[in-house]
Amino acid sequence: MTAKYQAPAVKKAFQILKLISNTNQGLGISELAKTLGISKGTVHGVTSILEELGMITRDPATKKYELGLTLFELGRHAYSQIDLREIARPIIENLMEKIQETVFLGVLNGDHVTILDNVECRHDFKITSPIGATIPLFASATGKALLAVMEEEIAREIIRTRGLPRYTDRSITDPDQFLAEIRMARQRGYATDYEEYIAGVRAVAAPIDENRNRLSAIWVVGFKASLDDSKMKALEKEIRKATEDINQKLHEASREKVHSRSGDIS
Repeated sequence: MTAKYQAPAVKKAFQILKLISNTNQGLGISELAKTLGISKGTVHGVTSILEELGMITRDPATKKYELGLTLFELGRHAYSQIDLREIARPIIENLMEKIQETVFLGVLNGDHVTILDNVECRHDFKITSPIGATIPLFASATGKALLAVMEEEIAREIIRTRGLPRYTDRSITDPDQFLAEIRMARQRGYATDYEEYIAGVRAVAAPIDENRNRLSAIWVVGFKASLDDSKMKALEKEIRKATEDINQKLHEASREKVHSRSGDIS
């Protein structure tokens, strides 16, 4: 059994943020130190870093700390992902029923794609991965679909700096050929993977055009034996329809939020 890694400074920072969030008047260093039972020097050190990061702000008149805009921004991003999951869930469930292969929903996270949701097919042998797991950006179909949303020069630079790994004998490692695949995905609205990431496994992915800070996509994965050529052809049409439905629902939800905020202001 491995020992847990202890990070006292992180815990103190979280405790300070939680205390500040529970008050409308803000809290000073003395109040924070007394409530937490730690020295003023320690509180000062932690709050200085949090203030530098924009997590908290200090009122120059009262000398008390309040939550900063960075936290609101992080919360907005987290909320948008939950919103995306809720909207996409019935649509990817329907896609799974039509295709009978596992469907994933994920978001670009640095050089990986984080899985936000999935709907597993009912085959005894299937491709599966838990929510929160990650796959490499260049996991073929998904990577192509997400890179297709970017400006070509940005996609080209990512490929140049990170390189194209060889996962199987079918992996595309030539940058120009991979860029050609990205252009094709941009034109079609979806990308394909014929055993380029995992031998014996095929996939089709499509980006979600949601105009958010993080790029997202859905993708369907299955073994070659079940995801044959005819099914791949049908999937290309169905996955585009699914992303169109998700986009429509997201736009409707966005308009409702705008109207709701307008009502609150008025």
